[in-house]
Amino acid sequence: MINNFDLNDYPLWTALVTPFSESGEVDYTALEQLVAEQQDANNGILLLGSTGEGLALSLKEQQAIVEHVCQLAPTVPLMVAVGGMNLKQQVAWVEYCNQLPIHGYLLGSPLYAKPGVVGQTHWFESLLNASHHPCMLYNVPGRSAVEISPQVIKNLAEHKNLWALKEASGDISKFEGFRTASPTLAIFSGDDALMPYFAQAGAKGLVSVAANAWPIQTHEFVKRSLSGQYPNLFTDWSQAIQSLFAVANPIPVKVLMHLQGKINTPHLRPPLTHLELEQTDSITHANNTILSWN
Repeated sequence: MINNFDLNDYPLWTALVTPFSESGEVDYTALEQLVAEQQDANNGILLLGSTGEGLALSLKEQQAIVEHVCQLAPTVPLMVAVGGMNLKQQVAWVEYCNQLPIHGYLLGSPLYAKPGVVGQTHWFESLLNASHHPCMLYNVPGRSAVEISPQVIKNLAEHKNLWALKEASGDISKFEGFRTASPTLAIFSGDDALMPYFAQAGAKGLVSVAANAWPIQTHEFVKRSLSGQYPNLFTDWSQAIQSLFAVANPIPVKVLMHLQGKINTPHLRPPLTHLELEQTDSITHANNTILSWN
């Protein structure tokens, strides 16, 4: 069956990186290994998000990645990112993915255009209507240049396909605004560093960059955060996460994963490049610290 997962059973979703070969092609062997690692940690998998450089991939590459991972039939749920600014194209992408054994969508705010409440409501409602699966909306004004208004959430609160919200504005007051707009909506932190604070405020989990490098440890940290048992780990965690965002994501995490031997190259799609990270001492220290937890 396709819909054999309760997505609420997965408090951690890893925004999976897309590994590349020396020639810049998608490295499917490495991708298989990354999927297996997340599966072993029992983390939900998000494909083609900003950490996966989804918008830097061609449509054929996007399709091939989703199809390839689906063929692996992982024992954890798959969520696929939907993002851009052409609504017709994004609806077509959802309709394409509906035919595959995936389990949910991450619906990003439209990029660049900066629509208001009416435009955002129409955008998300169109995508929710097209979907055959539960959807997580994504508030990330740092990338989309527009914030999702709590009124948009209120407008869509009764839609059968609206499952969750990924809140990545970095502002805990925004979280509270969304909770007021839709008290039953599952809200996930979109910032690794803020997970303990969001947990205290009632978050259901985390959509994580760090879990690429530290799948088991991040899973444990989220579990402890949700149960209020994080304090003895919080300082180490905060410093480690800071190192992963020293330059634009996903540059540091891909460099670290290359150092770990998880991926064969640290390469990214232009305009991003691993050469932006001029020193690796911080991420190496962070890696040693986090891996020492087990």
